[in-house]
Amino acid sequence: MAEWLIENGIGEVRAALVDDGRIVKARIELPGLRLGSVVAGRLAPARRVRLEGGGEIALDGPAGAPEGTAVRVRITREAIPEPGRLKPARGVVTDAPLAPGPDLRARLAAGGIGVREGHAHAEDALEAAGWGELLDEATTGDIGFAGGMLRMTPTPAMTLFDVDGDGPLEPLAVAAAAAVAAAIVRHGIGGSIGIDFPTLAGKAARAAVAAAIDAALPPPFERTALNGFGFLQIVRPRPRAALPELLRADPLAAAARALLRRLERTPAGATPEPVPPALAPHILPEWRAELARRTGRTWSL
Repeated sequence: MAEWLIENGIGEVRAALVDDGRIVKARIELPGLRLGSVVAGRLAPARRVRLEGGGEIALDGPAGAPEGTAVRVRITREAIPEPGRLKPARGVVTDAPLAPGPDLRARLAAGGIGVREGHAHAEDALEAAGWGELLDEATTGDIGFAGGMLRMTPTPAMTLFDVDGDGPLEPLAVAAAAAVAAAIVRHGIGGSIGIDFPTLAGKAARAAVAAAIDAALPPPFERTALNGFGFLQIVRPRPRAALPELLRADPLAAAARALLRRLERTPAGATPEPVPPALAPHILPEWRAELARRTGRTWSL
């Protein structure tokens, strides 16, 4: 039976939907404005709202009031990290009271699937389901499937999947379509998605690939047909950053948080994993203090 495993990690909350011993969805939540939050600020030029606590939100619709007016804004899309910049959160002006949006734990609890809390002193169910491999997949973009390999590359315009493999092209492309759909779900990828399949001769073969996408990818989404050059595009809702975007935005900080997870699970008396010098500056003081509090040990990080 499928269930969500969730951990209140140091610097992040992480969760995975595990079905038949494998991860079918993975999510990491970092601190920040969440979807559905209602926050206060003042209208600024270029349809922006400057928040009282710092930062800006881009408005989805017209402001309806002069610059400088105090407003409340409901977050309709969380901030999205891109290479070299952070795409700001988006929102709409509202009369609703100030309130935080639901966090990852609340969203999972409302989803109708059982949620089990993971603890550092218990069996590492996340790792047993492939958590470490999933993080590698998100950061490297290399995704294997029967008969071939996908290369996943997030870009500011879209997330791209390139299909490679041996054997007859139509079975390879159909298998790749199912693998791409599973990766989209697993990593929470939204927005525009492009897939570069092998070039297939004949409408029936191309239709079979499109049908494989439709069968494996849950709605809502829109897609194009697979064209004669082997390219197919999908568009899905994008309420927040996908897992690869989060991890690649600050790879050293992501690696530091993953290391802290392993250190927290180090048994008493065991020699802990050494901290690479490149990661030490990315372990925040509050993370070090929390690691010491949780483990009851003094750490030289």
